[in-house]
Amino acid sequence: MSDAWIIEPNGPLRGEVAVRGSKNAVTKHMVAAILGSEPSTIANVPEVGDVEITSSILRAIGAGVEREGDRVTITPPEAPGSAVPLSFSGLNRIPVLLLGPLLHLTGEAWVPRVGGDRIGSRPVDFHVQMLRTLGAEVEVTDDGISARCSRLRGAIIELPYPSVGATESALLSASLADGKTVIRNAATEPEVLELALLLQRMGARIELAPDRRIVIEGVPRLRGSTTRLEGDRNEAFSYLVAGLLTGGQVTVRGCGQDRLVTAITTLLRMGAEVELDDRGMTASAPNGLRAAAVQTDVHPGFMTDWQTPLMVLFTQAEGMSVLHETVYEDRFVYVPALQAMGGEIELFSTCLGGPACRFHDSRYLHSAVVRGVSKLHGAEVDIPDVRAGFSSVIAAAAATGTSVLHGVHHLERGYHRPADQLRSLGLELRTSAA
Repeated sequence: MSDAWIIEPNGPLRGEVAVRGSKNAVTKHMVAAILGSEPSTIANVPEVGDVEITSSILRAIGAGVEREGDRVTITPPEAPGSAVPLSFSGLNRIPVLLLGPLLHLTGEAWVPRVGGDRIGSRPVDFHVQMLRTLGAEVEVTDDGISARCSRLRGAIIELPYPSVGATESALLSASLADGKTVIRNAATEPEVLELALLLQRMGARIELAPDRRIVIEGVPRLRGSTTRLEGDRNEAFSYLVAGLLTGGQVTVRGCGQDRLVTAITTLLRMGAEVELDDRGMTASAPNGLRAAAVQTDVHPGFMTDWQTPLMVLFTQAEGMSVLHETVYEDRFVYVPALQAMGGEIELFSTCLGGPACRFHDSRYLHSAVVRGVSKLHGAEVDIPDVRAGFSSVIAAAAATGTSVLHGVHHLERGYHRPADQLRSLGLELRTSAA
C-alpha cells in the first residue's frame, strides 16, 4: 500500500470501470462461512485491505483461508479458538460479528474493541443487547467484549435503529440458535439480504417478513456453500460521479441497476443523463449540473456512503445544494479537506433539506450547504476514512493544480485497485512513500 498519492488533473475522466463484489458484504460472508460443516467459496471478491484483515482474523481462530484469483475459500476451524487476538483491536468491525459464531463453536468468546472509519458513533450496545436477549452472558470492558453461553436460544430482538451491523450479527447468531428468532426493525440493505441468502444456501431457515422483520428458525447445523458477490454499489456510484465531476463520462459494469435506484434518480434530478442497460450504466452531463437537496437514510433511502462523492459533485453544480446526514453524526470529517481545496461548504447542527432527524437536538454538524460552482484548486490533505478518500481524489481530479493526498491506505482498504482504475480513466496519479 502507498502512503500518498500525487494527482495532476489533466482533463475529464472517461472510460469504463468494472467493479468487484461489495466491500461491505464480503467480510460478513467470510464470517458466515466458519459456521458451515464444510468449506465455502465466495467469488467476485475485491482486492481490498478489509479482506486481508478478516482473513488474518479467521486464521487466528483456526479457520483456513485460501485465495485464488477473485475466489476465497474458507475452511471452518476443526479446533476453533474462542478469542480474537488483541492485536486486531481497532482495525475493522469484524471482531464484534464473531461473538455469536464463536459462541456456537466454543460456548465462549472474547473479541477486542472494534474499529473502522471515524464517521461517528457505532456503538456495540446493539450487538451486546442482542446476544443477551438470545441468552448469552456478556461483559464489556475497555479492551473488548467477552461472552459465554452453553446454547443460544431464539427470542424477539427489538433493534432501536435499523443498524446494518446489528442485523447482520443477529442473523449470524440466530441461524444456529434453538427455536425461532424475530428481528424487529431490521436493516434491509442489499448487503444484509446477500448475507441472508448465503446463510439460506448453507441451510438456514430465514424469512423476510413485512415491516422490517426477519424471522429465523434455528437449525442444528449449516453446510458449506458457494456464492458470488453482487457488485459494490458504493464504488459504482463513486465512479459515475468521478466522470460527471470532471466533465467526462464513465461507464460502470458489474453492479446492477437495482442497487443504485435512488442514486440514479438523484443524478437525474441534478440534470445528468444516465444510460442504463443489462450490461451497466453510463452517466454524463452535457448541459451541466444543477443544485439539489438530499437526505441520507437507511435503505431504500439515499445511502450514507454515497454522500461523500455527492458532496464534491455539489461543488460543481450551479446553485445552493443541501445535504442532510441522518445515519452517522460525524460523517462530515472529510469536509475540511474539500474546503482546503476551495469547496464553498458550510456545516450546521440543525436539520436542513428534510424532516428533523434523531440528531436534531444535538450539537453534531450533520447538515451541509454547498455553493456551486466552486473553483477547486490543488492542496495537500489528509484522508480520514475510506469514502472520504475517494471524495478527495475526485476533487483533486477536478481541481486546478497539483494535489498531494496522505493516508491513501484508507482508500486502498475499501476500493478494488483504485489507482489502476483511476489511471484507466485518464487520471495522472503517482504514488509516493511519503
